Amino acid sequence: MNSTDNSIEINEEKLLNNNLFIIGFMGVGKTTVSDYLSIILNRHKIDIDKYIEEKENMTISQMFEEYGEDYFRNCETNVLKELNEKSNKIISCGGGIVLRGENIDLMKKQGKIVLLTASAQTIYERVKSSTERPILNNNMNVEFISSLMKKREEKYLETADIIINTDNKDIKEISDEIIKKFNEKNNNGEL
Repeated sequence: MNSTDNSIEINEEKLLNNNLFIIGFMGVGKTTVSDYLSIILNRHKIDIDKYIEEKENMTISQMFEEYGEDYFRNCETNVLKELNEKSNKIISCGGGIVLRGENIDLMKKQGKIVLLTASAQTIYERVKSSTERPILNNNMNVEFISSLMKKREEKYLETADIIINTDNKDIKEISDEIIKKFNEKNNNGEL
């Protein structure tokens, strides 16, 4: 068994052969948490957005502009299908991956799903300087973020095995909480 600096033990046996999908709205910390978890769990990390950008040889913003959102959503689904052959990975997902039921089904078949959440104000503070958020173009404000979060909330909640709020927490606290909740659910036979 591995352990983090403050001795939260990881149930390797239950984690083995499962991908760990990190989902949530933009700006909740999916990429940062995935990076950290991949180190402490000694797992390869896949960032779906970056993978798509490399494969398509363009940014997500360019894809939205040139081909539209549906094209990008098709790319997400195709990547999830490719990942069906992989296991024991940490997978950081784009904020809208839950918008398609097929994506939810693919993730649930391939592993466990962690939902990261944060308040609309926290998200705004984290993303307000970003130019790589096509959904927020011309709508970079707390009200729009809050309304979009509400539209996606039900999908996020029904998809998640574990939910972690990231407001006012550092990367280590968030990661330790994920491991702790994962272990508790395993011990209770819930996962």
